[in-house]
Amino acid sequence: MIIRPNIQYIKKIPMRALITKSTGSWYQARQEDGQVVQCRLRGQFRIKGIKHTNPVVVGDWVEFELEEDGTGTIVRIEPRRNFIERKSTNLSKISHVIAANIDVCFLLVTLKEPRTSLGFIDRFLVSAEGFRIPVCLVFNKMDIYTEQERELVRQLAELYTKIGYEAVCTSAVTGEGVETLRRRMAGGVALFSGHSGTGKSALITCLDPALDLRVGEISRQHLKGRHTTTFAEMFPLAGGFVMDTPGIKEFGLIQYSKEEIRDYFPEIRAYNNKCKFDDCSHTHEPGCAVHEAVERGDIAESRYMNYLAILLDDDMKLTDWQLE
Repeated sequence: MIIRPNIQYIKKIPMRALITKSTGSWYQARQEDGQVVQCRLRGQFRIKGIKHTNPVVVGDWVEFELEEDGTGTIVRIEPRRNFIERKSTNLSKISHVIAANIDVCFLLVTLKEPRTSLGFIDRFLVSAEGFRIPVCLVFNKMDIYTEQERELVRQLAELYTKIGYEAVCTSAVTGEGVETLRRRMAGGVALFSGHSGTGKSALITCLDPALDLRVGEISRQHLKGRHTTTFAEMFPLAGGFVMDTPGIKEFGLIQYSKEEIRDYFPEIRAYNNKCKFDDCSHTHEPGCAVHEAVERGDIAESRYMNYLAILLDDDMKLTDWQLE
């Protein structure tokens, strides 16, 4: 007599996988052997007080149970070692996580078509500093700049490399800087971020033409990029992974304490123990070493003014670059 097990009572064994694509309701999960399963999130995660608009993001490691139809149900999200988040555009007290478990961020910066402001750059850097995630500023579209604009790029790159950030000049048209990016991301998980139209997908396609990511055009009416990457997705590349994310229009920060903000500006953090008062906020106190450093030119005035604007949560006071 053959005894057949009752399938209904067989315990499902959770399987581990990396989330490589998020569409909001479905998640593409890549198992360690390379197999890909389409998963949905078990409903209970949405009632556990998660303060994000998206409980599961690209870069997350999860455990899922395989269903009879071949799809999976995510039952556990592993703790993240880091992530990049910004304020949700519609819900001011809720954050939107861009990606998780990142080794390096490539923030694409363009002087025009579209223009990237210093306020946007500095807010992104503050978010990355929260987890000490290395950021490389990628000054893209070098092929369209005049000599005067290329000089401005040089000045901006010098400003941020002096602080300790990496900078590289690139062009998807000429191939400038592409090999530098490839070497920098080898073996790790790299996030590409920036405004729509800054050329994230085009640069990633240069790194691996087989990906053939969709590239958009610039809206000539507003000189802003059109969204071509609709959902965050990551791809195997250079022995690691690259994350392509939708363009960010604005980068609102979640609420940080004053102590956190001063620690998230590396050049200001270096003076925290050199002021007259240990709890100096570097705003109005006498004997402030940061004030003196700004006056000497050791701290860029644009960075200090953006520090104050972020501290006061005042977007109107964010400073920006200009051609001299």
